[in-house]
Amino acid sequence: MASVAKLLRAALLALLLGLLPLPAVAEGDIGYAEIVASEEGYVVNADINLDLNQRLADAVTHGVSLYFTAEFIVEQPRWYWFDEAIVERALNFRLSYHAITRSFRLSVGNFHQSFDTLDSAVRTMLRIRNWQIVPVDELDAGESYRAALRFFLDTSLLPKPFQVTALGSRDWNLGTDWMRWTFLAGGPR
Repeated sequence: MASVAKLLRAALLALLLGLLPLPAVAEGDIGYAEIVASEEGYVVNADINLDLNQRLADAVTHGVSLYFTAEFIVEQPRWYWFDEAIVERALNFRLSYHAITRSFRLSVGNFHQSFDTLDSAVRTMLRIRNWQIVPVDELDAGESYRAALRFFLDTSLLPKPFQVTALGSRDWNLGTDWMRWTFLAGGPR
């Protein structure tokens, strides 16, 4: 009787694991990232290696806006408890196509820039420069901090029919793994 219960439990577990979605496989990586101190505060510079697949390129060309997010975290290590999150920032990009002007538009907040080709818009989006993340006085000079950065297609901001499509399709799961590094806080250079 005990072995039948174990078999039934194992079969149920296997069924549940088969129904759960697998985590997205990273399609790109962060080739370069750094934190630089300036008089206004600390800024992030990063180069991301990521290619839009044909399905996403077709979606943009046919009028579907794509939303990408760069997430950045600064943590202070603590030996007695979990690391303390000092900074959590997100930078949101909107990539769209305008048929009337036959141009691609990249929007970051209230800033918009037009491009003749999708490739040039994507290359600009994947080159993050001077992203202000924290004022100088919020980090203690001489202290060691951990930083983490990732970049991904935010499917939660897509129109509802595309969100449903994105759930079961690998083509819509585009992003990088977290890049983690340690840096020493200092004053402006």
